[in-house]
Amino acid sequence: MNTLDPMVQAFILHFGEMGSRWGINRTVGQIYALLYVSEDPLNAEQISERLGLSRSNVSMSLKELQSWRLVQLQHLPGDRKDYFATPDDVLDIALTLLEERRKRELDPTLTLLRQSLLEEASTGEQKHAQKKLQEMCALMEQVSDWSDDLLKLSRSDLELLLRFGNKVPRLLEMKDKIAVLGKKKGN
Repeated sequence: MNTLDPMVQAFILHFGEMGSRWGINRTVGQIYALLYVSEDPLNAEQISERLGLSRSNVSMSLKELQSWRLVQLQHLPGDRKDYFATPDDVLDIALTLLEERRKRELDPTLTLLRQSLLEEASTGEQKHAQKKLQEMCALMEQVSDWSDDLLKLSRSDLELLLRFGNKVPRLLEMKDKIAVLGKKKGN
């Protein structure tokens, strides 16, 4: 990794550390970071050399990234090796992550909660637990619906929503002020 630009090296190391906090292998995070900042697609041998990783570790990590749909397999004319690149658009990457995390984390949890809520509660402890599970299920269904809605937005609407993001609390404050003014006017 010493042959990499210090800025790139710092990004790759940081991304590997962050990856382990996000629930992915550090190596997977480092490979993704390298591919993300690389100008051209890289093959497994190039990745292995640049990061000082074993070829088998790189191959397994690339399969993991492919299962997340975060890297794309490419072939170069006249070369039989597989090359890998990330999507160019960071918003596309974020949407893919949202969709994959939902499929892997949210959907299975919602399935379990819904199945649990179908069971009849007979004791006070079971009734209390079911009430808590209903609350969690309701929230997770809202999050699921919200993520569905985000994934259906057009690119321009999604970009507008992101630009609008930090203004939402102010908009909600205005809504509350308008409601108060409406009540005063009605009295």
